[in-house]
Amino acid sequence: MMDRNGLSRRQVLAAGAGATLAAAGASRAAAQVRAEGTTLAGDFTFPEPPGQRMRWAVVGLGNYAVGQIIPRFGDMHASRLTAFVSGSPAKQADLGARYGVSRFYSYTNYDEIAADPEIDCVYIALPVGLHAEYTIRALRAGKHVLCEKPMASSAAEAEAMVAAARQANRQLGVAYRVHFEPNNVDVLRRIRAGELGTLRHINADHGFNATFDWPPHIWRLQKALGGGGSMYDIGIYGLNTSLMMLPGDTVDWVSATYSTPQNDPRFAEVEGAVEYRLRMASGISVQGSSSYCYSPYFSRQCYFGSAASAAMQPATTYDANSITMDGGNLPQRTFRAGDPTSQFAAQIDAFSRAARAGVPHLTPGEMGLRDMRLIEAIYRSADAEGDRVMVGLAV
Repeated sequence: MMDRNGLSRRQVLAAGAGATLAAAGASRAAAQVRAEGTTLAGDFTFPEPPGQRMRWAVVGLGNYAVGQIIPRFGDMHASRLTAFVSGSPAKQADLGARYGVSRFYSYTNYDEIAADPEIDCVYIALPVGLHAEYTIRALRAGKHVLCEKPMASSAAEAEAMVAAARQANRQLGVAYRVHFEPNNVDVLRRIRAGELGTLRHINADHGFNATFDWPPHIWRLQKALGGGGSMYDIGIYGLNTSLMMLPGDTVDWVSATYSTPQNDPRFAEVEGAVEYRLRMASGISVQGSSSYCYSPYFSRQCYFGSAASAAMQPATTYDANSITMDGGNLPQRTFRAGDPTSQFAAQIDAFSRAARAGVPHLTPGEMGLRDMRLIEAIYRSADAEGDRVMVGLAV
């Protein structure tokens, strides 16, 4: 059968097949050209080679270190884990096998880290009452130190830690991970951008139900190890996170009252709860509560502005933080700006880069010292049945 151009059906099919093969060949050729190399779009951060990363020792192998800090080293780009300090050889052996760590120190030979070239930085994950001693010893050993919050049991201890860092010419940071948590950082960005209008008030409530039945709670209820009461452990999240949103402001005065259940055996050494208020020089007020009596675990930050509000509940957890925006001519919406679990790797990598470059860390020892002074002022006010305590501390 011939078509109008005098071509047979077989010729037409052959011509069509040839065109298809030619097109496929051209497509493969184009793909081969593209596969030879293209320009990357976007900003990529690649992990540094292991030999160039800052080397870390973790001091204290309790629940937080084992459950949160140590596993996150696998996500880090500028840091790697090289040593453990613990009073438990069994823990060290087990964790060493899991994470490829073979350098072990005890609390008795801790000072020998000074001669270990495989340790640049130390993460202090001990109970609060031990922070000052082991931070200062690490600084004197020539190591940079990132210390868990709160940095000490008292402002006097915190001052000694800051002084030791300056004398040793080493970095000292406090592990305020919220400064690296993407949802809290996003709220800070929105406040700075004016999305809430003029910020008027901050409310912060944090707490959990402490019990002698769970070992990680026991030392928190002992003043010598816990450093103090609930403000040292859980309330400090609300205090520090609120001040994170107020850079450049000044705390003029604080007031506070206790709200501890009567005859509760848990609170023989520390208070059950404390309610506090900070008056800022800008006129903004920060009102918060810190409790060992809330159930279930509670973590809330609310920011009220002249045009809109932002609420976070939960606000400072390891993995569940979210944001609810209301106002600003938009319907209420709840969302996440990023994965909360990224805060751990981001915090330690940021410290590694600051230590290597010799520049201040985002959450330095001086910030921890400021917070210790504020916490002590809060307790002084509560001891005086709510009297104002003038502080005049710059944020």
